[in-house]
Amino acid sequence: MKIQLSGSALAWQTKARQYADEYLQPHEVEAEMNGGVLPEKVTKRNKQRAIELGFSAMDVPKSHGGLELPLLDQVAVWEQLGRVTNALSWCFSEPQSWMFDACSESQIQTYVLPMMHGKRKDCYAITEAGPGSDVAGLDATARRDGKDYLLNGEKWYVTSANLADFFWFQAKISDEDEDALFLVDQGTAGIEMIASPLFSHTYASHHPTYRFTNVRVAADRRVGKPGDGMAYTHSWFRHERLMIGARCCGAAARLIEDALEFAQGRIVDGLPLSEKQAIQFMLADSATELWASRLMTYEAAAAADRGEDLKAIHNRCSMVKLYVSEMANRVADRAVQIFGGRGYMRENVAERFFRELRVDRIWEGTSEIQRLIVARSLLKRGLDNM
Repeated sequence: MKIQLSGSALAWQTKARQYADEYLQPHEVEAEMNGGVLPEKVTKRNKQRAIELGFSAMDVPKSHGGLELPLLDQVAVWEQLGRVTNALSWCFSEPQSWMFDACSESQIQTYVLPMMHGKRKDCYAITEAGPGSDVAGLDATARRDGKDYLLNGEKWYVTSANLADFFWFQAKISDEDEDALFLVDQGTAGIEMIASPLFSHTYASHHPTYRFTNVRVAADRRVGKPGDGMAYTHSWFRHERLMIGARCCGAAARLIEDALEFAQGRIVDGLPLSEKQAIQFMLADSATELWASRLMTYEAAAAADRGEDLKAIHNRCSMVKLYVSEMANRVADRAVQIFGGRGYMRENVAERFFRELRVDRIWEGTSEIQRLIVARSLLKRGLDNM
């Protein structure tokens, strides 16, 4: 199922596939059976190799020593990394290009560039118990106090916070009636982890709940300037939603390949399981939906690279997130059914993806939020301008 890509994208695709196959995939079951955690030397090796290959520098501007790859190339990488379960591909940090527009040079040197070199790791303290996916309705506050800000609020699902050393904390600045991001070091007085719930997937990265009580941060830790509002949070969402689509394409491809191989080798009533029409229909639907998803994801990335209208790109990233995440869930469900009892075993890739892919319909904006974004775009801009 080939899509015509540039030579650069194909080269990155090959590089990422080799890395996923050789460094990550062999450790999936080991991670699953050990709370998502691999031996420290293995994780260190995988992280170092990812940095050597340039994965942590893909979206970093060349002016700051990065590769500044087109989004099309980045999608090619994350599609292949998405073939791996247990979030083993999260072993490296990845600064995003918007950070270099939003952050001061001091912030870039202190927080952002060290991520590219593997010396720092971030996490996002954005979601809250009440508003959930509605980031425009967050309750966390930032109040100016002399040369500092005092941050207050409770943040849920702070992914990778157990491994990170600083937060991107989003709060409403009441004096300015707008939102802003703040860079906050782990261990700052007033930060308390109040829960670390277990989730369906088995990841080394946890999703704790944090309470910020009068957390004092210097004014120079505010990201951006007055008037920027949520522009950079929206940039983050566009990037994350597109890459969720890429990873879901990779996951679906692996599920189809493994289910097909099993069905061809499993003999039922003297014939391969793949000869059963019911199984053929499942595989056919999965392959068709994957092709549509890959076309949608790569075209959205290409449109962004072409510099098309930002509002249209925002909408298309929501379309990708909505359709492709739901596609991958359907494929995972079919794969479990094809594997039968084997598909319900944790050592089976279908069982792991069946649990892991479910959250892709929730985080970075639920499917329902994406539908609202798409519908509003359609109503305001019309079909031809979406």
